[in-house]
Order: sequence, then structure tokens, then C-alpha cells
Amino acid sequence: MMAATKIALPRASTVPLHTPSAPVLQGKTTESTTTMVIGSGFSALAIAAELNRQGIKTIVVDSSSPLKQPTAPPTTGGISLAALSERSEIVRLLEHYARRNELDIRPATQALDFTHHDGEMAAAHQWRVLTTTGTVTAHSIVFTRGALSQLRKVLHSVGVSTASDVRTGMHVLGLYLVGVGDLAIPTTQEILHQAKRASHSISSRIAAMETGQVAAIA
Repeated sequence: MMAATKIALPRASTVPLHTPSAPVLQGKTTESTTTMVIGSGFSALAIAAELNRQGIKTIVVDSSSPLKQPTAPPTTGGISLAALSERSEIVRLLEHYARRNELDIRPATQALDFTHHDGEMAAAHQWRVLTTTGTVTAHSIVFTRGALSQLRKVLHSVGVSTASDVRTGMHVLGLYLVGVGDLAIPTTQEILHQAKRASHSISSRIAAMETGQVAAIA
């Protein structure tokens, strides 16, 4: 696996992901958040809830190509009907949690372009995400299953194109993936575990960054 120091990141790399069905609205101001979640559904709700429990500011938007509703029954990858029923119940609980805690979830907003800024000055908000309603800067980005193609384009744009380098590349760039596994549809527990692991990693990275900034000021 490639060492983190060997991954060359340009100071500003842009991945164009414009779609005719998602025009950019002009005149919008730039927002800032700690983490941005790209996607919708169970995985997005799970990671948003975990990040909120960690006290991490998060904005959730949809991908530029959200998953279409299938015309045929979806494959479950061997997940039983009882497990799917359990997931539906957990989704209802997560939706209730999101409303009660006023999580910033924007299902009508789509992510279009991603720009990475390297360097110490950009550490707190190393990502600039252009959406259909404006621009958001963020420290970390979480992609869910519906945004997997966008994640691939982002990694390719910064030179991470081989499977052996993906994990290291994502760590260096502050990118995370939740809701993808060996099964066509990962198990409920697997998704919850991925969300918890990603939120803890993001929290640790932010704490380390803030400690470094304090030390630099001192």
C-alpha cells in the first residue's frame, strides 16, 4: 500500500459533475461545515446521527445522480425480510432523531463539483463543494452508496486510481464511505458499524487538527 506521504495532492483539484437536471443557482453565499454527507436514505441518516452525537457540525445533501426507484423488487444480498423490517424500524427512529435534533438534512439539494485545497491554511476546510443551492466548505466528506461514482471521480482526480491506494488516499483526503459492503445491500448492523467508525475517525482527526493549531499559536 502506498504511504500517505507519497500521494501527491494538487493545491486545487476540481471534479466536474454538472448534470443538466441540476442547474447551479447563482447568487448564493458560501457556507461552512465540519463534515458534509453526500447521499440519502438509511446510510446518510446513520452517519448524520453519529456525527451529531460526536458534536460534529454536518450538512447532508444528495448526490448528483441519486438512486432511481427500481421497477423490480431490489436484490437483498441474502438479507431476510425480518432484517429488512428491522432496518425500516431503525430508519423511522433515525428520522425521528433527525427531526428532534434539527439535523441539517437537505434532500432537494444535490452535490455537483468537489474542489480540494491542500496546505496548512486550508486544513480546517479542505473541501469546497458546489451544490445546486450554493457552495459549502468542509473538513471531511462522507459518501454513501448512491454517491459511489462521485467518490471514484474525486479519487481519480487526485491520482488515486488503484484499489490498493484507495484506503490510504481516502484517509489522507478526509474522505469516508458508508453503506457499501460485500452484499448488494449491506446488513443493518454493518452500516451502523461503518457510520460509527467513520464518525469516530472524523472526530479524532478534527481533535488532532485543533490541538495542532493551538500548539502552533502557543
